[in-house]
Amino acid sequence: MIKRWLSLAVVVSMFAMLIACSGGNGGTSGGNKGGSDAVIDGGADDTATELSYWTFVELHGQLFETMLPKWNKANPDRQIKLNVSVMPYDDMHNKLSIAIQTGVGAPDIADIELGKFPDFLAGTPQLEPLNDVIDPYRDTVVESRINLYTKDGKNYGIDSHVGASVAYYNVELLEQAGIDYTTIETWEDFKQAGIKLYEETGKYMGTADTSALWQLSQLLAQQGSDLTDDNGTPQVNTPEAIRALTMLKDLQDNNVIATIAGGQPDTEEAYGEFNAGNYATAFLPFWFMSRYTNYMGELSGKIALAPIPVLEKGMPRSVGGGGTGTVVTKTAVDVQLAKDFLAFAKLTEDANIEIWNTLGFDPLNMNVWEMEEVTHNPENTFVKYFVNNPFDVLNDIKSEIEMIKSTSASPTINNVLGTITLNEIFEDGRDVTEALNDAQAQIEQELK
Repeated sequence: MIKRWLSLAVVVSMFAMLIACSGGNGGTSGGNKGGSDAVIDGGADDTATELSYWTFVELHGQLFETMLPKWNKANPDRQIKLNVSVMPYDDMHNKLSIAIQTGVGAPDIADIELGKFPDFLAGTPQLEPLNDVIDPYRDTVVESRINLYTKDGKNYGIDSHVGASVAYYNVELLEQAGIDYTTIETWEDFKQAGIKLYEETGKYMGTADTSALWQLSQLLAQQGSDLTDDNGTPQVNTPEAIRALTMLKDLQDNNVIATIAGGQPDTEEAYGEFNAGNYATAFLPFWFMSRYTNYMGELSGKIALAPIPVLEKGMPRSVGGGGTGTVVTKTAVDVQLAKDFLAFAKLTEDANIEIWNTLGFDPLNMNVWEMEEVTHNPENTFVKYFVNNPFDVLNDIKSEIEMIKSTSASPTINNVLGTITLNEIFEDGRDVTEALNDAQAQIEQELK
């Protein structure tokens, strides 16, 4: 529940899966495969300080592009020009790691995906603590999203969203088989709907993900379980994990779900599959809306949001997923200027409104969730795209948003499950229990 979630002391490290959001375990590049650079002046004059910003999600730069003119207008004596570089996920993180370790060539500001963040906190972090610029906003933002990027009481990253997971249904496709998505409450409901959809259309209800842990984390959270125990020790072969993946395998065996190009819904290859109407449902965090509006335009007016099905009625219907912590490096040309701008661009109320308007994320400032003039603005891109209002669903589940905690073991867990185990289960048909037992053993061995 949200109160428990807000107060959760999150163990430093990772758990994403991917972007927003993510990238690590099948992550998202937000559709960005190549790299790009652009200098945004935001109306600045010749006295402006140029700061560099690296990201692996092109959409993230749009938020800074929106907030930069506002900063320059409000701070005429501290104006900024922003040199934005967008790179592929792995390239950016590898390049950033080398630059920070050597102290040469690092940007002033950078995005670090949640799954990679533990690597940048190892030893003495070469990132600037952000406590002083976060402190004025602690009463208005979801604390656990700040705690994700913390070590020894020092906050090193600022996220952009809560990442509440929801179901995205292709209503037009479902209607072809006489299916009403609003009647789907349990996974058994989902199964029966999927059997009918496949019989009527030959299309699949959803995906069997092989490169990301979105579905597994959602099903574990429903059962009050996790991928690590209270001490952060890996536990991937629990009865809850076996139950979750056995259920998904049963759905695959009944042609309800199927593997997808790219290994999971948040990839360029998968966007094409969804655009073609080959899959009716994706289960991903709130930020996935931006993928629809930017990369799946053919589906405008066809996609509805809803709570994720549960194994048993009464179980929580959402989990926070993904994450990207924006940081300031110790070699920044003007550390305080970079920190002040980062807080202005991501933590102010105006920034949180723009995070929704520009990115389609569920902002950290939950007061914005209640601003109907903002969330129900008929001119908003996301309000216009989706069948129902996204915040109606978000506010319905906000007391049920669980969390899979992050630990230093999480990158290893995600790598083993997302590159080996899920493929063994859904591509090779391996027994779920055997596959998870082997995964547990391999993870323990790699962490020795």
